[in-house]
Amino acid sequence: MKGKLTTMLAVVLAWVIVFPANAQTRKERKILYNSQYNYEIEPVGVGQDGTKVFKVWGYGKDVGAAVMNAKEAAVAACIFKGLPGGAGSAPTPPICSQPNAEVTHADYFEKFFEVGGKYLQYIAVTNDGDPSGEDRIKIKKGYKVAIYVQVMYDALRKQLEADGIARRLDSGF
Repeated sequence: MKGKLTTMLAVVLAWVIVFPANAQTRKERKILYNSQYNYEIEPVGVGQDGTKVFKVWGYGKDVGAAVMNAKEAAVAACIFKGLPGGAGSAPTPPICSQPNAEVTHADYFEKFFEVGGKYLQYIAVTNDGDPSGEDRIKIKKGYKVAIYVQVMYDALRKQLEADGIARRLDSGF
């Protein structure tokens, strides 16, 4: 009986020591979220001059949260990853071409992407209402939804250049 109690105590103690070591701060999770590998994007067509139109997927506990996540992912993809080429169009490079821009300017991007943040100024959702059909998938922890968005790409680039986050295109090498 004493051996079982000692073993159980050792397991609990190990769990208490190891579990907090894997915990991440909110800021670390946000940086991980902004990683260039976390976006699902599909080119759709050509938008007006200075804009990009594409389909983006988002995740959330409910449909509304997933739609907001998709909007954030759309802007983040333009900034950190760039957009894939579509039918007859070339791929679009990321606005912030410097490696680890999300880490270097973490404070700026945390404020930029906060709930109701500045990133929403550069989104025009092109489909109305909540997604349905194949664009709305029930998953284990909520929903995965796809929305069609139009991002004001040129205006976003100009703002990031003005804020000193992105290099100007005419600044040379």
